[in-house]
Amino acid sequence: MSFLRQITPESQTLPCHFLIESYNQRMVFWVFGYGSLVWNPGFEYDEKVIGFIKDYKRVFDLACIDHRGTPEHPARTCTLEHQEGAICWGAAYSVRGGPEKERLAMEYLEKRECEYDAKTLVNFYKEGDFSDEPSLTGVIVFTSTPDKESNKYYLGPAPLEDMARQIATASGPCGNNREYLFLLEKAMFDIGHEEDYIIELANEVRNVLGIVGKGIPKDKKLTGPTHIPLKSHIPAIHLHPLPEAIVMDS
Repeated sequence: MSFLRQITPESQTLPCHFLIESYNQRMVFWVFGYGSLVWNPGFEYDEKVIGFIKDYKRVFDLACIDHRGTPEHPARTCTLEHQEGAICWGAAYSVRGGPEKERLAMEYLEKRECEYDAKTLVNFYKEGDFSDEPSLTGVIVFTSTPDKESNKYYLGPAPLEDMARQIATASGPCGNNREYLFLLEKAMFDIGHEEDYIIELANEVRNVLGIVGKGIPKDKKLTGPTHIPLKSHIPAIHLHPLPEAIVMDS
């Protein structure tokens, strides 16, 4: 018996309320993490594999109102944007052991990732595997529709300086938004796949906070601090409140 029905993996998207539709298809599922799941999965898993997915890039275009932000001052967190030829590094986690274990893991993930309005099935390529064929198919990844009208949590792109100021000032029940960014920066460093976009955004947040030079320069790849007090003179950005969501994890 399985929690997810079998679907061909060519990057198909499922609504986030998708639940049990058939059984006896498979006894394991894989989920790909590209944000906080990289360093803090938060659920019981059987295997973690470092690798990447193709034709997606990581962007900080999704609002978070329950973990690192509030409805009055949403945080900016990661989502994926489709882009031909791009790759996104992260971690894939497997859950084995039967339908009950799958169900518990998926219930946890759906509560935690409640701002994401879709699940997409993708091919996953394991680090060090140089084959053109994917190492895994049908891997679940939580994604968001890039449309502000149909997706209330989608913020869309913004100038780097504006995103940095929002990230520098937002905070919520699970901590502040800048820590999420700095932890992601460190997590990508730890798995050996630093990302220029993340480093550039993190360093711009440090500029806002007045801590220039303490991050991970593109040429030196040095880790920086994650717990940094917010200077009182930095004004908060006021955005339109979003509906309440379930408090879970960062």
